[in-house]
Amino acid sequence: MSEESLPQDAGAQDAHTGYDDSREAPGEALPAYAERVLDLAELIPPGRVMTYGDVAEWLEEGGPRQVGRVMALYGGAVPWWRVVRADGVLLPGHEQRALGHYRAEGTPLKEASRAAEGHLPRLDMRRARWDGGERAEGHT
Repeated sequence: MSEESLPQDAGAQDAHTGYDDSREAPGEALPAYAERVLDLAELIPPGRVMTYGDVAEWLEEGGPRQVGRVMALYGGAVPWWRVVRADGVLLPGHEQRALGHYRAEGTPLKEASRAAEGHLPRLDMRRARWDGGERAEGHT
């Protein structure tokens, strides 16, 4: 991912890369935008997902790349596997960990065809996608 900046209050961070299990870089306050993204990720029910774009749209701030950057830098302490690509492809480099979570939570999957690279399933986005309703009401 590029060094694309986060929305206004988020600032550029490079202390962490990948999906580690902390919500803050040592000695640094978590940017407010990142906190909102992570809070929403925690609201996504087990077995459901939101795309990076869904999260940005729900927050009415940023875009898919900014959400992806937040998840890459700070997402390890939240259910990161529930914030996904719109095409349902499992997160590269984290496929097996994510697949374990999806199977444990009963997240709808589409089994891979034999021609699919690595024979990995995809998320069934039509059935797994969560619109942020019910439990998210009143949270912004």
